[in-house]
Amino acid sequence: MLSRIADSLFWIGRYLERAEDTCRIVEVHLNQRFDDPSDDPSQGARDLLLLMGREPRDEEPDILEELCYDEKSPVSFLNALGSARESARRARETVPTEVWESINTTWLAGKGGRLQRMRPASMFKFVRERCAVIAGLADSTMSHDEGWLFFTLGRSIERIDMTSRLLSTPALAANTQRAWDHVLSGCGAHHAFVQRYGALASDRDAAEFLILDRLFPRSLLYTLNTAQVALRQLGPTNLRIRPDDAAARLLGAAKANLEFMPPDEILSDLPEEMAKLQMVCSQTTGAIAHRYFEGSAAAEWVGGAS
Repeated sequence: MLSRIADSLFWIGRYLERAEDTCRIVEVHLNQRFDDPSDDPSQGARDLLLLMGREPRDEEPDILEELCYDEKSPVSFLNALGSARESARRARETVPTEVWESINTTWLAGKGGRLQRMRPASMFKFVRERCAVIAGLADSTMSHDEGWLFFTLGRSIERIDMTSRLLSTPALAANTQRAWDHVLSGCGAHHAFVQRYGALASDRDAAEFLILDRLFPRSLLYTLNTAQVALRQLGPTNLRIRPDDAAARLLGAAKANLEFMPPDEILSDLPEEMAKLQMVCSQTTGAIAHRYFEGSAAAEWVGGAS
């Protein structure tokens, strides 16, 4: 596969996941703010922008404008949708027509101001559902060959990065059950969590579920494993020892660290552990670009660490 095509498919997966997860992070932030109006909204907004890799330009930043509507903001979901569209245009000969049309339609909805006229809750739902539709179309209309593996790999790495940011949001600083309920709902995990632990579960149970559950598709451990499997299938086969793949080593070490570190140690300094994962995503992206995308104009996470 041409490095240009592989690079584009990788970043389509990343940008679509970024758009979806940015919606989730902003929704959790807003819900927590409504729950606890005593918090300083300006400080919470500045902290969230810093977490997303954006230096606040005002004392009272507009979160919806910076992270949602502003097409020029490198951390907005509208910017991510535009970048996904541009990547799909560059790989037009490989991207199925249904996927291209769905990406283009979603981007045009945002470009035309439709999203600004919606209530925030309806807007978040619309963007999440459109990203899920595009991912589902890619899964069902693309051959599960190298191109699909690069798409899946990009999507998985972005999910690891953005879920780790969600688990570091200012909303969780209080470490209350209500805050964790918002995060579970933001990840679409509340129903699965209640089925697994019951309605009277603790905040520790919620953290363990989102980090360590082996069956929930948005947990960090599950997503790390998905990225590893994609990398393994892209690499050489029938080797007697592991391939010399820097990206595989980084993901494997991160997975082993989460899997075998005592949960209390992870939870005792959750922001630091999540920052380490974001750094792993950045380093893994660089290693993948070096190995597979040489000669292509690689994209990069302009707003944050990866």
